[in-house]
Amino acid sequence: MTMVESNPLLGVAMHAVGAVFAATCYTPQKRVRRWSWQTYWITQAAFCWFLLPILGAIATIPNLLEVLRTAPNGAMLNSFLLGAAYGIGGTAFGVSIRYIGFSLTYAIAVGLSAVLGTMIPQLVKGSLGATLSKPGSEWIIAGLVIGVVGIAATGLAGRLKELDLEKQNGKGEFSLSKGLLLSLVAGVLSAVYGFSLEAGAPIADVAEQLGAKEFKGNVIYIFSNTGAFLTTAVYCFYLHRKHKTLGELVELPAGPEKASLPVNFLMAAITGLFWYGQFFFYNLGHVRMGNYEFTSWAMHMIMLVLFSNLVGVILREWRRCRILTDITIAIALLVLTASVLSLTYGNHIGDKAAKSEEVKP
Repeated sequence: MTMVESNPLLGVAMHAVGAVFAATCYTPQKRVRRWSWQTYWITQAAFCWFLLPILGAIATIPNLLEVLRTAPNGAMLNSFLLGAAYGIGGTAFGVSIRYIGFSLTYAIAVGLSAVLGTMIPQLVKGSLGATLSKPGSEWIIAGLVIGVVGIAATGLAGRLKELDLEKQNGKGEFSLSKGLLLSLVAGVLSAVYGFSLEAGAPIADVAEQLGAKEFKGNVIYIFSNTGAFLTTAVYCFYLHRKHKTLGELVELPAGPEKASLPVNFLMAAITGLFWYGQFFFYNLGHVRMGNYEFTSWAMHMIMLVLFSNLVGVILREWRRCRILTDITIAIALLVLTASVLSLTYGNHIGDKAAKSEEVKP
């Protein structure tokens, strides 16, 4: 068995690629016409949470059938069930946006997910204290704290932007109590995805023993993502039945705007490909993080927020805002950048110290 050599700098680069995919995965939705939310959502979910994880595992995991036969059944089941809980969180996230807007939902849900998904698995394993006593841990802690502050700052900036646009376009369906509750649920259950990957680690270990190397984590997605697809599908088909929209998958409803069924399917497929792409590269980064590989989840979440807001700036989504709003988002992006640098440096120090210990006689 060949182990993947730790290289946190390369690992962070892989996480950055994954975060770019995550930050841009829903942009194709803007080209979807005359589809209800549930039609688009179940279609893209079929790609990112069902079809692509299976195809990705087939393409990258040698002896896949042997891996599935010999991997622990408990790990498969736990990964699936935790993935199913994550699917509920994703639905709560989508509904929360309707009540408190994208930015506040992102700040609360992603900030909570980053902290819980990073720290709780270590607490459950009882290894957090020992891990944070190693060289570079102070930079790791600082990076996590700065990251949470940066995510909160982007939420504030986003809310300011939404208020600016409301003055120009009219107020939407804002409800702090409903949105806050849903975003808290989304944050807790989104963090569960990190637990699902942890629960599936024994499956990845078997894949590594049979030659999967750095792609070993792709086999976990067969279970974690299928679980998420199940709960998502249940909710979407409930909405289809309630609103009688299932027929949109084969024939577009009448409407004034120009639309194309193949284009809608293509946009949903691209969304699914980008969403799956984020975790394909997440895995490639995670296996290279060394002593502090548990920081992968926080690194991914923080860079996701960083790049998604950068994409918004590049697409000029902030161009009609006040100077105060522009200054707030600029400061937030700088804080998030500082968080990534701190986490990267802490991982580098920890990896360097570990390798120095290995060469000692």
